[in-house]
Amino acid sequence: MQLWTTQVASARGAARMAKEIEAAGWDGMLVVDSQNLSGDPYVALALAGAATTRLGLGTGVTNSVTRHAAATATAITSVNRVSSGRAVLGIGRGDSALAHLGRAPARLGQFERYLRQLQAYLRGEAVSFEDIDIPTDMAPPLSGLHLHDAPPASRIAWIAGGAKVPVEVAASGPKVIAIAALHAERVMFALGADVERLRWAIGLAKKTRRDAGLDPDGIAYGAYLNLGCHPDVEVARSLVRGGLTTFARFSMMHGKTDVPTSAGDQQVLEKLISNYDMKAHTRGDSRQATTLTADFIDRMAIVGPPQRCIERLRELEALGLDKVAISGATRGASEEDAAVGRRLLVEKVIAGMRS
Repeated sequence: MQLWTTQVASARGAARMAKEIEAAGWDGMLVVDSQNLSGDPYVALALAGAATTRLGLGTGVTNSVTRHAAATATAITSVNRVSSGRAVLGIGRGDSALAHLGRAPARLGQFERYLRQLQAYLRGEAVSFEDIDIPTDMAPPLSGLHLHDAPPASRIAWIAGGAKVPVEVAASGPKVIAIAALHAERVMFALGADVERLRWAIGLAKKTRRDAGLDPDGIAYGAYLNLGCHPDVEVARSLVRGGLTTFARFSMMHGKTDVPTSAGDQQVLEKLISNYDMKAHTRGDSRQATTLTADFIDRMAIVGPPQRCIERLRELEALGLDKVAISGATRGASEEDAAVGRRLLVEKVIAGMRS
């Protein structure tokens, strides 16, 4: 199982941060793409790629709205060239990046269409002008210029012939899981660490591929996880509480859930949604963080001493997950406790998973 960590996109700190993460034994580093909350992810990843030799690099995650598919393909392929083939493109429907533009996540049809175009660009193939979603009241058709010659379609020629960047789709609901199963190299579930929920999601993805005449094992499966490592389980819970509110909210983004959910968890999620403050996104000292119960955290996150964390990761590996992207202590948690958690995660958990 690959162990990746998620970080903010900081151009100033990217090189130093990447060197430290690589030295600590992580397989890769993902950075967020949320233009109002952090720096540019591709600048950070390029700097990280130039400063490291082994570390995998990717977005965790970008979205299908704030950048055209051609721009996204060019940016991540540039990172891939700088890093000698170590880049991946993590993408979802959008959350905080769109919220700070006054928008909800992308519509399903737009998201699937974007994925098709993105994959075509990444393969060096052409995308028809008619398929490009640029409103004509924003920019009229090229044909109106009456040029002697013009490109017949949209294609990134310099990408053709090079190594293709893999696409990983962050998915929580059944419709996005199905879209991801058809259009990605890896589905990254954002369902927490609950074994039964993840087993359901893997089964759905495989069924979708079988129904489409595709090999159910033709893509990989991974997950975004909140992990708090500390000998005191209550302290461990406090480390992940803020980040878990974000991932838990994905299962009930529009007030209902299509994911297998117990009555008790349903009540927790309803309380979480009604208390969610996007201005305190991911914070452990936020109003929404107080809504999560100990039982909910223990199942949806991985918390506790090192050996317990290793056991939980092994359970997920046995399900068929070959990659996890781990979010550790979030803002608002005690910095002293977070430092202990980071040290144990590197010295005990990562080392234990490698042994």
